[in-house]
Amino acid sequence: MPDLRVGVCYDFRNPPDSGVSNPDFYQEIIEQVKWLDDIGADLVWFTEHHFIEDGYLPSWVPVAGALSSVTSNVCFGTDICLMPFNHPIRLAEDLAVLDNLTQGRVELGLGMGYAPHEFAGFGIPVSRRVSLMDEGIEVLQRCLSGEKFSYSGKRYQFRDVQIKPGYVQPGGPPLWIAAMSEAGALRAARYKTNFLPQGLREASYDPWVDAVNKAGRSTQAHRVGIIRSILVTNDPESDWQQIREAERYRMALYRRFFKESGEGFGKVGEPVPQTWIVGDVEHCVAELLSFIADFGITDIVSMAMPPGLRANQMSDSLAALFQQVVPEVKRRLS
Repeated sequence: MPDLRVGVCYDFRNPPDSGVSNPDFYQEIIEQVKWLDDIGADLVWFTEHHFIEDGYLPSWVPVAGALSSVTSNVCFGTDICLMPFNHPIRLAEDLAVLDNLTQGRVELGLGMGYAPHEFAGFGIPVSRRVSLMDEGIEVLQRCLSGEKFSYSGKRYQFRDVQIKPGYVQPGGPPLWIAAMSEAGALRAARYKTNFLPQGLREASYDPWVDAVNKAGRSTQAHRVGIIRSILVTNDPESDWQQIREAERYRMALYRRFFKESGEGFGKVGEPVPQTWIVGDVEHCVAELLSFIADFGITDIVSMAMPPGLRANQMSDSLAALFQQVVPEVKRRLS
């Protein structure tokens, strides 16, 4: 099984009533990431959405570039980058520049989106999202090979393209595919990428495992990642209160998206857990070990600044996570 990596995730949501300007908010995150890089975080992931009042991060590439200048260790990634809204050649070039800036510390998680207002904002029919996703992946994989290629599809046609500058990582930055459905799980298996399961286990994780095994490959040849937040505290009843309010705010947006799109987690079944783990060091260690064993998780990120909270409100928990919990989890896995 690949080595465990644990890190943080940012959505850059700054509620309108926070009283903090966006430039100050961005600077606060930069300082926090610099500190996290120093105390042992392995990952910094970003999420992407568009046209949201609280400034939900619409463009992760410049942020990763800025953060690369104040870090030396963390690997940057996305859960997720919305493929239908990103031209694959442009995205491949951005990845090439980031791969050089970070000296090989960038990866890319892809999803196809579902919020109707985003497709309307980009002038793209929702009906095209599957073809834009699949062709985008195929073009990206050809770009990442470093070789000159041509491509002829329904959405994209290219002739004699070769991405420059070349990639630092052999084969380019690793790709991940997110899935809430069997179709998404089969897509990840088909394109042989790393995997970001969400939603019901029977609809996403289990079909991926079955498809990979049927193809004669091992699931351990791929990394499996997820956003699952962790609050390390000796006083969970008190410390959870501020997190709970921020989490309610955070999830209200997704419930709106699910209602507008008719998609989401409405079906009954066993979920791939994404609820917060809350407790003292030993409790968090035990919960993480159980979760890793159940789902073959190799990459876990925790929301570093839930919407409406400031960096200093999360410092004690994050310090305990990366200086006590994660080292003990890794020790027990070794």
